[in-house]
Amino acid sequence: MANSIGGSNAAIQLAGIQSDLSDVQPISAAERASRVNKAAMLMRLQGIDGMLLTASTSLYYFTGLQWYQSERLIGALLTPEGQIVYVCPTFEESKVRETVGQSAQLRLWEEDESPYQLVAQLLADLGCATQRIALDEAAPFFVFDGLRIAMPLTSIVNASVITAECRMHKSKAELALMQKAKNITLEVQRRAAKILYEGISSLEVAAFIDQAHRAFGGSSSTFCIVSFGAATAIPHGPDGAQYLREGDMVLIDTGCKLQNYHSDITRSYVFGQATPRQRSIWELEKSAQAAAFEAAQIGVPCEQVDAAARKVLEAAGLGPGYKTPGLPHRTGHGIGLDIHEWTYLVKGNTRPLAAGMCFSNEPMICIEGEFGVRLEDHFYMTEQGPQWFTGQSESLDAPFGE
Repeated sequence: MANSIGGSNAAIQLAGIQSDLSDVQPISAAERASRVNKAAMLMRLQGIDGMLLTASTSLYYFTGLQWYQSERLIGALLTPEGQIVYVCPTFEESKVRETVGQSAQLRLWEEDESPYQLVAQLLADLGCATQRIALDEAAPFFVFDGLRIAMPLTSIVNASVITAECRMHKSKAELALMQKAKNITLEVQRRAAKILYEGISSLEVAAFIDQAHRAFGGSSSTFCIVSFGAATAIPHGPDGAQYLREGDMVLIDTGCKLQNYHSDITRSYVFGQATPRQRSIWELEKSAQAAAFEAAQIGVPCEQVDAAARKVLEAAGLGPGYKTPGLPHRTGHGIGLDIHEWTYLVKGNTRPLAAGMCFSNEPMICIEGEFGVRLEDHFYMTEQGPQWFTGQSESLDAPFGE
């Protein structure tokens, strides 16, 4: 990357942004209903008598209700017949109904009442057995504890046996939202590269990225890692500000949300002239990323994708395993309403790849004390094999194909 561009270009890059969300379609009520029906089927198959979702992304996934986690129980009970009953404090009823509507079933509890006893009574009123209840995996411990006290004879299991099976297989509507979010972040990455100049602060770059995400119509940056030089070998970046110098490796990892679906893209390149060492490691990283992509075929265990990337790196003398210099973390994670969600490209995960699954592909190379390189793009599985959301970085000299 050339280093002749000054900091004044930040304003130019922001001013040139034109937001176009005309093609963005939110998840429909019909799709949410189909999700509930699938969850109900899975509950029947697994002998689960009810599923309690708390203030989490799974609550939003099935119902469209988005709420913050607090000490008060608010959520939804799903039955094996596909019925939904919301549980919330009485004083929050009007706010909840803004989303779920006036016809939705709500069970309300006052501040001096136990919401867990209310859940137990609700199950009885609905005619549900209470032998085996699934609880949102994101629920805080106090919710589990309250249910355990209210229903001492009930087995409480992790609801991920239902939620994960639904959420890890994305629909066309979900893929479209994720594609748009990733397109935004890739363009933000491209523009961020153009504002770099010697002495710029990593905090200044992160601030620009946040502004650019919002200007394009996404959310604020859900996260933003900006690292220079030796700090690029720290996978999630150091604390505090860094200042860019000639010859530094630059690593920027960031994302936003669109209709609550995440993007997450990393680019690595050199500010100034790359050394032979930087160039060879960058090319090795790209090869490992390509090997992971090629290994991702329908029916292949997730762990084989991780193994394919590591094979490339280990053949070059890195690792082995999670040792550095090399790849200290898994090759990829699932993504959707959570930045990291089911399922994972990691050793030991024998789940076969299936259509609709979405993954990051980021077999980072960390060389402590020197630099690190992470190229992160995401792909989704089709019946014919993997499909990139955003394709691989072009080259070290032209990471965005320019």
